[in-house]
Amino acid sequence: MNLNKIAFLAGIVMLVSCNEKAEKVQTTEQQSVQPDAVAPVKEAMLSEQQFEALDMKIDTLGTRLMSGFVEANGQLEVPPQNEAVVTPVIGGNLKRIVVIEGEEVKQGQVLAYLEHPDIVKVQTEYINASNRLKFQEKEFQRQQKLYEAGVGSGETFQRSEAELQNARGNVVGLKAQLRQLKISPASVEKGNIQEAIPVLSPIDGAVQAVNVKTGQFVPPQTNMFEVINNEHVHVDLMVFEKDVAKVTEGQTVHFRIESFSEKDLEAKIISVSKNFEQNPKAVHVHAEIIDRPENLIPGMYVRGRIAVEDKRSLALPEAAIAKDGDRMFIFTAEEEGDAWSFKPVEIIPGTKEGDWREVKLLKEFPKDQRFAYNNAYYLMAEMNKGEGGHSH
Repeated sequence: MNLNKIAFLAGIVMLVSCNEKAEKVQTTEQQSVQPDAVAPVKEAMLSEQQFEALDMKIDTLGTRLMSGFVEANGQLEVPPQNEAVVTPVIGGNLKRIVVIEGEEVKQGQVLAYLEHPDIVKVQTEYINASNRLKFQEKEFQRQQKLYEAGVGSGETFQRSEAELQNARGNVVGLKAQLRQLKISPASVEKGNIQEAIPVLSPIDGAVQAVNVKTGQFVPPQTNMFEVINNEHVHVDLMVFEKDVAKVTEGQTVHFRIESFSEKDLEAKIISVSKNFEQNPKAVHVHAEIIDRPENLIPGMYVRGRIAVEDKRSLALPEAAIAKDGDRMFIFTAEEEGDAWSFKPVEIIPGTKEGDWREVKLLKEFPKDQRFAYNNAYYLMAEMNKGEGGHSH
């Protein structure tokens, strides 16, 4: 091979080598100017069926009293004027009961009817007393004329006057008895005798208890019915001696009724008792319920917290918080068609109070942003399946 061929081949090799380097540089430059790939957003997706099966609870993030409170337990009560025990003023046999337990009644509504010979007897006594009074009035007028004419004795006139007063007093007394029995004296004077008398409700409310049976003889002052008006049901808490000095009228009570609602209710303290109960040594604190829900029943057990200082924080139930390594997360909740998307949000956990935990967000969210209030660990596991979720 001569020198010219060797030089020609070397030139070709150098040219190819330079072209390869140029292509590599161009490829590198093209790669350097391409935008970074967007990393997929992790999320847990639940179908509507999964959402309902897990009983997911969704709500916006709210504040809660996490410190500066006094714990107190108690029950729901109504004021004394809103409870009534219905008793008869006269003994009798129960002819008929016209209400059942739980029935709403109005003041003056008939609850039952009583009958007894004594009921008839007091009416006949009133008729006789009324007739005697009429006779005594005429006799007194006659004796008065005789006395004034000087032909009648003063003693007879005075006796007639005393008998008239006695007759009047007897009629007044019997008339009062009839009114107590809910019998019209005017009707009796016309000869209308009632064999049975009504037993009436003294207040508006609901029949809480029926303690008698049809046909039963009911002595006077027997507890026949109990009627209660729940319109003014309030919270009655017991505050222990060590905390009494912190509690005053006007403070807010956050309370929960375990058998009624999973959400906290609020009440405002209207009175603090000045006397200690001895066992346990505590005072009664009465609080009026704000935005009172229906169907609250006296006697329901209450767990309450009295806000003696207004220190409120963002908080969620412990079930809404999941741990992943050394970091803590909650989940936003968004509807996507027939499914739900839950995305993790890192938080800094704060004070724990019962089943709730204070949460500190690392960034702001709109006020209407909804969050998962339970099943956080399940959502975390779903999200981490195969590096979890799908990208948008």
